[in-house]
Order: sequence, then C-alpha cells, then structure tokens
Amino acid sequence: MELLRTPRLLLRRWQNDDLAAYYAIYSQWEVMRWLGAPPRRAVTDLAEARERLARWHHREAGLTPPLGFWALQPLSEAAGPVGTVLLLPLHDDQGVTGQIEIGWHLHPAYQKQGLVTEAANAVLNAAETAGISTVLALTDPDNTASQAVARRLGMAEQGMTDRWFNITTRQFARAANHPSSTEAARPDQS
Repeated sequence: MELLRTPRLLLRRWQNDDLAAYYAIYSQWEVMRWLGAPPRRAVTDLAEARERLARWHHREAGLTPPLGFWALQPLSEAAGPVGTVLLLPLHDDQGVTGQIEIGWHLHPAYQKQGLVTEAANAVLNAAETAGISTVLALTDPDNTASQAVARRLGMAEQGMTDRWFNITTRQFARAANHPSSTEAARPDQS
C-alpha cells in the first residue's frame, strides 16, 4: 500500500519481500544504537529481521493511514527501501494516551541527503490532513542528528521525559498549523 510520493521518494507499507532491505538497514549499529531500551543491538540475521518485520505488521494491523510503518524508498532506487518513517499511537504505563509519535530510521549510506526530512515532513502533512492535531518525536538524548531533523521539521523541543518506553528521551512536538508550538502535549501532561 502506497501512502504518498514526494519529488524524490515513495512511502509505502513494508512488504515481506522487502526482507533483505529491512535487514540491510536494521543490521547497522549506526541505526540501532538509537532505537529502543538498552541494551541496544543490531539485528543479527535474516530470521530475526523476518520476526521483527512480522511484529511491525502485527502492530500496524487495524491502523488507518497515515498511521503505520512506512518504507522510505528513493524513486531512483530499484533495490528497495533505505529507511522507515513511522507514525504510531503512543502508549505509556497507563495504556493508550491519544498521542501520536513520528520516528525515522535511515541506512547510513543515505544519510545527509535530506531524505528523512523530506519523508517525515510529507508524513506530518498527511497526519495534519487526517485530523491529527499534534505529533511528537522522541529522540535519544544524545542523538543530535535526529534532533536536528526534528528542528528542521518545525518541531518544538519540549525537554526531557521518561514517560515513554521506560527510557529517557528528548521530546519534540509539532502542532497542526503551528509548527513551532511549544504548548501542545508538554512532556509533563497526559
């Protein structure tokens, strides 16, 4: 399923036949060092990649686009996806929160080309069109590259929080029609 196209990119659902591309991205320590709770580690083989991709498919089942895990594929790339932009409901210790998270992962060979910024901006615009009023980005406190992307997307830094995923993250927010809003979804609010 295709979500959208930008001048350089196709954003579509990850498919089972994308397994090699998925593995190529998530076997990279430069990608995985920022994802999830410690201890973080790269995907070790195709069997693990297949299992993780299946978990993604299960997690996005029933989600209405633009929510989901979106494979980021350059239109000039016949080989397949080189990254992911996700737009997913957030849960905390109390359960569903009504908050939405955007995230991005990109193979190191494709970094510093503006691909994530282009893709994430398109997904944020699709979220706004779908009536999603505020989107959060949660970054590792030391991931300055992702924080720079969030700022380029007009997301306002809201400080550190430990509300999500049982880890400390730096939270950014972008409110519909107010890309620099600092009032929406503060880390200390429900």
